[in-house]
Amino acid sequence: MRRSMDYLTLNQTAWNHRTLEHLDSSFYDVDGFLAGNSSLQEIELADLEVKGKSLLHLQCHFGLDSLSFARMGAKVTGVDLSDTAIHHARRLAEACHLEANFICSDLYQAGEKLQQKFDIVYTSYGVLCWLPDLRRWAELIAESLQPGGQFYMVEFHPVQALMEGYSYFAQQTPDVEEEGTYTENASDTKHTMVTWPHSLADVVNALIGVGLKIDAIQEFPFSPYDAFDNLVSGESLGLSSDRPRYYQLHQGKPIPMVYSLSATKPR
Repeated sequence: MRRSMDYLTLNQTAWNHRTLEHLDSSFYDVDGFLAGNSSLQEIELADLEVKGKSLLHLQCHFGLDSLSFARMGAKVTGVDLSDTAIHHARRLAEACHLEANFICSDLYQAGEKLQQKFDIVYTSYGVLCWLPDLRRWAELIAESLQPGGQFYMVEFHPVQALMEGYSYFAQQTPDVEEEGTYTENASDTKHTMVTWPHSLADVVNALIGVGLKIDAIQEFPFSPYDAFDNLVSGESLGLSSDRPRYYQLHQGKPIPMVYSLSATKPR
């Protein structure tokens, strides 16, 4: 890459444009959210109890999941690189009369702007590929948690990226591509985006390396989002949810599409 920090400008610009398309998409269904719907999916809803707890949402996009947690009684802070996304997150909070704090920051600098420790640190769905250094990511999580606090993530499985032609394992140079967005209303406009692959072992070892205790890892043969090529819809797996749809990628047998991980900061 041209300079070590170029990826921040490139990705921020791309996500600023993506945000404007996402706000008008049925994929994100902002109107449904404003009417009272939750944007959270069955996996995280089954695993997390947030009422009365402070929650830090890393890479929160324009705040639908953050504000869904706020509706459940959490005291929420959201962080995202995109200033456009943070602007609209604040507008949505105001429109819904929800209290939430939103911070625009590169994730690696976010610790300088946080004023408290949290009961829960949360991150989800398509976020790790934008980070070159998982050690620094894990350090931010550990530093942001109160002793006894919980880190919870749900993320697209790296095997899914492998099926799309990306590396499973970490590599010295990032993938730099011209991409549009994944929502149904995507325009023909493309932007340069910079991503890095991270194996499941890389994620787990980064968290262990900063002293977190891994409590559970689960893998799922479906995605709650129709966000990739060649997915087929199926019946719900029976998890508690009012969303009966999920999407699979079949290559003769089901492919792992999503995993979740829960960890605790020792007291």
